[in-house]
Amino acid sequence: MSPRALEVIEPGMLTTVQDRGRYGYQRFGVPISGAMDEFALRAANLLVGNKETAAGLELTVNGPRVQLLVDTWIAVTGADLSAELDGERLPRWQSVEVSADSVLSFSGPRDGVRAYLAVAGGIDVPLVMGSRSTYVKAAIGGFHGRPLAGGDTIDAPALDEGSEFELRSLPDGFAAPKYGDEHEIRVVLGPQHQAFGQEAIATFLNSSYAVSPESDRMGYRLRGPTIEHQTSADIVSDGSPAGAVQVPGEGVPTILLADRGTTGGYTKIATVISTDLGRIAQALPGQAVNFKAVTVEQARQLRRELEEVLAGIHDGGTFGYGPKLSITVDGEASEVVGEDGAAMASPQAREGATLEKRRASATVGGQTYGFDVDIHRA
Repeated sequence: MSPRALEVIEPGMLTTVQDRGRYGYQRFGVPISGAMDEFALRAANLLVGNKETAAGLELTVNGPRVQLLVDTWIAVTGADLSAELDGERLPRWQSVEVSADSVLSFSGPRDGVRAYLAVAGGIDVPLVMGSRSTYVKAAIGGFHGRPLAGGDTIDAPALDEGSEFELRSLPDGFAAPKYGDEHEIRVVLGPQHQAFGQEAIATFLNSSYAVSPESDRMGYRLRGPTIEHQTSADIVSDGSPAGAVQVPGEGVPTILLADRGTTGGYTKIATVISTDLGRIAQALPGQAVNFKAVTVEQARQLRRELEEVLAGIHDGGTFGYGPKLSITVDGEASEVVGEDGAAMASPQAREGATLEKRRASATVGGQTYGFDVDIHRA
């Protein structure tokens, strides 16, 4: 049984246990949930030596007041909610060693909406459908399916005797995010942008919208100029990806987020790229949102850069690119990425190696693809 790691003295506005989400159950109508700003949670976990999939606490607007019950390491990332440890300003975006009986508190937002607290070892609550994330509306997962309340005690796995930790921070060359009051959100048009005329798309991309007070973890409703449909706002219901920008009949967009429904029947003019989901999640009601269209390849490049930052935390390295492994398929070169989306480094040819070019092919789903292979022989 895991030892108690912290006790909630005051819960804050909305403090929940979240990880990277609950995958594989959308066909049963179960939302993915997970951290609204996944980058911030993943970074917090890496800073204290956890796996990126570990659960942490998502703190909203007014964070909690908690007492640490063990000697451990913590990290606070995401929004600046004025974190203090025993009354002293707590450094953000780095690991911090804390002692039992220390009190961590948050006095209010200075920049952003959602902060993340990671504890060495992770937050230990039961797995529900493969995830520790909280989906409050259905009381699924997390701490008894609900936000934390005063008096709750949270467990964390016991650390091995003699476990060694070190001060970790963001890699050199990458500054902690500043969220500000205006948010330029990059999108890829589609999947139903054909349902809108050029004038409607121009309105979407050239207008300033404001985050509505009705926004929550399910989605951000916006206020601003209406977007006209060419025909109907309705479609046959299809899947709802993270960041989908729905435009219902009244013509004002809504951005679907972590607790979104699994399907929807409104046209989607665009989809927020994965690297900007955390940025929109840090917007307060009333703040400005503007949209900028990018290509799929640009979105992929931005994702690779973000993964490089996380890899730099893990390795203690410097933000930047070394050589990457690429593969050419049908004459088009693409970088090879791992399961985590990070670009893989290219193997280095040994001195004196000879280069041999070969043509190869692969069959996927009944389709055959040709590609070039460079073979280095010593």
